[in-house]
Amino acid sequence: MDESPDDKNSEHSKNALWDEKRARIDELKNYRRNLQKVEKEFDRSMAQVRAVMSKLQNRPLNAVEDATTLVNNLAEDLLSGENIVLHLMNDSNEADNFYYHSLNVSILSMMLAKAVGFSERDIKLLGLAGLFHDVGKMKIPDTVLRKQGKLTPQENNLLKMHTKYGVDFLKLSETIPEKVKVIAEQHHEYLDGSGYPKQLKGDQIDRLSQLIAVVNEYDSLCHPRDPKQSRIPFTVIAYLYKQRKKQLNNGDLGVLIRLLGIYPPGSVVQLSSGQIGLVMSVNSERLLFPTVQVYDAAIPRSEAPIIDLEAAGLTIEKALKPGALPEAVFEYLNPRTRISYFFDNNKSL
Repeated sequence: MDESPDDKNSEHSKNALWDEKRARIDELKNYRRNLQKVEKEFDRSMAQVRAVMSKLQNRPLNAVEDATTLVNNLAEDLLSGENIVLHLMNDSNEADNFYYHSLNVSILSMMLAKAVGFSERDIKLLGLAGLFHDVGKMKIPDTVLRKQGKLTPQENNLLKMHTKYGVDFLKLSETIPEKVKVIAEQHHEYLDGSGYPKQLKGDQIDRLSQLIAVVNEYDSLCHPRDPKQSRIPFTVIAYLYKQRKKQLNNGDLGVLIRLLGIYPPGSVVQLSSGQIGLVMSVNSERLLFPTVQVYDAAIPRSEAPIIDLEAAGLTIEKALKPGALPEAVFEYLNPRTRISYFFDNNKSL
């Protein structure tokens, strides 16, 4: 007996749905494979940052050479592709915050500089300055750097000395570019004159220092000295835009917001479907549609679904505070306490 048209249509629909499901599974596998590759690159870069910092005092020439090689490799990867995907990396050891902050500022500064239109030379200078901008903190006692709660005036003054100590450290090397020393000294100067150490205003502040200041503020607000004061990426972006416009270069700030998206990687969000998820990756070409890992109690956490919002026809409704999540959702999504970024040029999901 011949199949009826309805039977044929039904079979065709089933095959189409199965093909679509298979394609989604393949895309997810590709995404996870690519993310693992990016995480290996990130771990390798972090190991290089640790080695550079340990060499800086006793073998400054080697330290600067190694740092320059690392930055040049990162910059060449960054400049070789138009389409940049920014990924959220795995959580890190709290004791390594200094290294993660240095690499984060280096990477985000180079990405921002590229987006603003800086030259390749300046992009590489910013990458090197990002690694070394806080090097003076190596001379600040841990009791001050990790103190939770308000610093005393004396402790605050000592912490502010890290800009001078940083320049002193960098003078140990004859090969470090002069501009990197300038940025180490000026990365806490603000356009309205409220910064330190010299209360410089406006154009008195080096242009590259202005850019690093924007990135440094973003990462420092995500990871303050006192973890109780930490903010989620979504609220940091909003805070900088609303409260810090007089202090920071507005052009750089606007481009950083476009670069990270309204919901940067690391943001916990509620989708239009009602699902709760963690933003994992942001594609520079599709900022409104990041890649999100979603909570699904029926699927093991190790296989948590990761979806492309555009392909799924979903949008983000709002950002959520990780601390307000139900315990099961929090453990499943594992929001990062230390938000670290790394990029690649490949098309992801």
